[in-house]
Amino acid sequence: MQDQDKNTANGESGQRRSPADLFERLLGRDNPVIEQLDKNARLLAQSALSKLDVVPRSEFDAQSAVLQRTRQRIEELEIKLEALTQQLDNVEKGHGNP
Repeated sequence: MQDQDKNTANGESGQRRSPADLFERLLGRDNPVIEQLDKNARLLAQSALSKLDVVPRSEFDAQSAVLQRTRQRIEELEIKLEALTQQLDNVEKGHGNP
């Protein structure tokens, strides 16, 4: 029975397995534990992302372009408003001084 316990704790060469060896074994390509962890992690990430209020990058870029054009148009209108206000002030000053 003791020999069987030693074989369980030791590698096939009779040496004790290091944590690195166990980690390498876990990372093996055909390890069902890693595959299940990967699947669960993906499902968890998808679930978390679905709860967030996010938009696709293309929609974000389109809205950014609309915002940029709107800001430019506001600046143009502010300049026109300032010019019209100046003209109105000049007309009022001209009629106020006969």
